[in-house]
Amino acid sequence: MDRVDLNPPADTVGHRADAYAAAPLLNCLLREVAEPYPAAGPRPVFRLPGTGRLLRVRPGRRPADPEVQAAGDWHRLGHSELVKLVAEELRRHTGLSNGDLPTEMIDSRDAVAALLTARAGATAPEDPYLRSEQSLITGHPYHPAPKARGGGPVAAWLPYAPEAHAHFPLVLLGVREDQMVEEGDTRALDALGTAPPGYRLLPAHPWQLDLVARDLAPAFADGRLVRLGTTAFDVWPTAAIRTVYEPRRDLFLKFSLDVRITNDIRRLWRHDLLKLRRTDSAATAAFAAMGPPAAWLSDRGYRTADFAFEELAVLVRDGLRGHLLPSATPLLAAGLAEGFEGSPLATTAGPDAWWEAYLRQVVPPALTAFDAHGVVIEAHLQNTLVAVDAAGTPVQALFRDAEGAKVLPDVPRAAGWERLVYCLVVNHLSEIAAALAEHHPGFDPWPTARRELARHDLPEIPALLASPTLPGKTNLLLRWTGADGADARYLPLPNPLGDRG
Repeated sequence: MDRVDLNPPADTVGHRADAYAAAPLLNCLLREVAEPYPAAGPRPVFRLPGTGRLLRVRPGRRPADPEVQAAGDWHRLGHSELVKLVAEELRRHTGLSNGDLPTEMIDSRDAVAALLTARAGATAPEDPYLRSEQSLITGHPYHPAPKARGGGPVAAWLPYAPEAHAHFPLVLLGVREDQMVEEGDTRALDALGTAPPGYRLLPAHPWQLDLVARDLAPAFADGRLVRLGTTAFDVWPTAAIRTVYEPRRDLFLKFSLDVRITNDIRRLWRHDLLKLRRTDSAATAAFAAMGPPAAWLSDRGYRTADFAFEELAVLVRDGLRGHLLPSATPLLAAGLAEGFEGSPLATTAGPDAWWEAYLRQVVPPALTAFDAHGVVIEAHLQNTLVAVDAAGTPVQALFRDAEGAKVLPDVPRAAGWERLVYCLVVNHLSEIAAALAEHHPGFDPWPTARRELARHDLPEIPALLASPTLPGKTNLLLRWTGADGADARYLPLPNPLGDRG
């Protein structure tokens, strides 16, 4: 298969933005709606069942150059034309209209263009961990609008964009003590500055503070909130955008952000915060029982204001240093899949050994947490850090995000297993495997993955390895039909784990 070239010679930012934005949208369309159509030629052809149109693309894990057939000829589609085609197809296919999603698709493409322009004049962080967190120009490879930023003006969000290598100070607020709410260990917040008598320190993300400024005006007016300036240091936004990292203090903070990013408005919702301690405690206990090298980055606690519980919530997460093996370098798994300067996935000379080491670090903790401890971690690309040694070989996996984790029997075991298989195999391992095979043509990663899974004595493993399909999340249809982002819906995908020997 051809490798999609997202940066051809003499190309413009606009053309590059079109290519970046078209690839995940095409991935969604081909996975969720299109039907393979028999046709001769080097490029696969698909039938769109709602409109009956024929579509062909340049194949690969990032499909490109979409063309639609009309009057017997093939016509190239730009990104805006592709959006119109997808919208018409989905109206016919589902019988529903949606005016918001096409706008988000265009917003996502325009955001990519702004990010590409900003990156050209920005300096990437020297720290390879931060570089991996800030590398995601494509982002979620199976979402129709992975880079949409709520439709706001570029100037409102670009200063806080990880993809633009942003770093910035946090705003410091004082919340009156009788209005403060907290749970868990939030002591790290008190070290960020000094609050006046009768107040407690509450850091705020400047973008979120701008978004909710009107709602907070009465609290500032009557003294429930006071402004205390900014931190004396910058923080670096991670791939999650609303989660930031301060390297010197080794401190992660996660904020609410009233912006739709992929499927959800990214608030720290009250119902999630209220169950956070139970979920995080279960995950922390599971990884403590496993012992090193696997690690869980605990969401230690949260602090907020009672009158703006969700809007001003901030979550304190474990840093890296207390968990990392000596001399190991953590890297975001999503960054390994997307690619960044210095990525060991791209430079390894021995894909077999590297892949086996990768699987040995990532797979066992996720399966053991589920089977032995009843914890379903979201082991997808953006929630997994893989630490490598000086030679670039994976030696450790670190997992994060108690907000997305589930505990049995709050969810049935079968539902938890389906979610784990989607996050770990479909979202995570499939992308790393495809990236590795792209750098090493002819390399087949799946026999090794099958052996790694087979050595774990879970009752679900034999059925997983024998199944012809895996569950694939339908992000395009989910967003088109207006389903809740947490209401995952799956369709069957071909299972590459099948025994081919």
